[in-house]
Amino acid sequence: MRKVELSYAFAARKPGGWIRNALMDLLHAVQEQGSISKAAAALGLSYRHVWGELKRWEGELGQPLILWEKGQRARLSPLGEKLLWAERQAQARLAPQIEALQADLERAFAGAFDPEAQVLALFASHDEGLTLLRGFAVDQARLHLDIRFCGSVDAIAALNEGRCTLAGFHACLQPGFGAETRRSYQPLLEPGRHKLIGFAQRTQGLIVAAGNPLRLGSLREAAFRGARFANRALGSGTRLLCDELLARDGLGPQHLNGYDHVEPSHAAVAQAVAAGAVDAGLGIEAAAQARGLGFVPLLEEHYFLVCLKDALDAPPVAALRAQLQGDAWQHALRTLAGYVPWRSGEVLSLTEELPWWTLPPKRKARRA
Repeated sequence: MRKVELSYAFAARKPGGWIRNALMDLLHAVQEQGSISKAAAALGLSYRHVWGELKRWEGELGQPLILWEKGQRARLSPLGEKLLWAERQAQARLAPQIEALQADLERAFAGAFDPEAQVLALFASHDEGLTLLRGFAVDQARLHLDIRFCGSVDAIAALNEGRCTLAGFHACLQPGFGAETRRSYQPLLEPGRHKLIGFAQRTQGLIVAAGNPLRLGSLREAAFRGARFANRALGSGTRLLCDELLARDGLGPQHLNGYDHVEPSHAAVAQAVAAGAVDAGLGIEAAAQARGLGFVPLLEEHYFLVCLKDALDAPPVAALRAQLQGDAWQHALRTLAGYVPWRSGEVLSLTEELPWWTLPPKRKARRA
């Protein structure tokens, strides 16, 4: 059993929070390019170096990593394919933790590199837009977002416990939805005490294999056809969405083949589909597109940021709101599949923007 050793480097930011490994980079490049020479060019390395490294690893592992046939593209051996798929699956599942570790290191070094940098702690439901925003905020406003990805419910709970300044969550506003969402969010949010900030509108749907071979058009069809499903963790907004969709169609967890198969992020769901471990899972379009998968859009939802009223005008929050309202950020967000800016950076009324909201009995309503 080979051990894994981690390291880090100071470099220009690359979105995604991936931990780099030289062998996996070589295997990926060969798979994508189809030849050693093209792989070397793509990596900015010499042919001799790439060839030598592949041969060295083949010697250590005792098996070939690359297969050649005359007149054919170079391709990975069975071992090479297994190694690359295992690494991709592990990275996808660990992406939230990797990004949290990266944020911890960047926060620790922020003062040393830039004494005037601001740091803003944010617990949030996993979102590709926030990953993009983290690099954007550093480059444009010297604002370091210390993002911890977790379930939407856990994120708001962390805000209420004082463990972060901002929380991120998402909710579908489609008519007929809201019972499960209200039951989970309402005890945690209080009009007047909490302030919503608009962030984005994004598309949620079924992530499926390229070409949608099972011809799935809804979660109901996935249930009735016995499609192998990947769910999200309890407390995540997407898990709530799954429950809402099942309840709308008069179905329960027992009808979904894989309801208890949990993946920690949209990227991990997409990777499970790409690996053939499951047939489908709920997620965002950007995660499907990044892996060349099919996507069946089901609904639009709003992604919100929320803070306590007293923090709304704090310098880091004000700086973030200014960035969200700028044209540069809104243009950047549109580059993500399935995302459009939606009242980005605006302070919103909790009771107006969450139409499923109902205040507890005998309590006077207040505008958020």
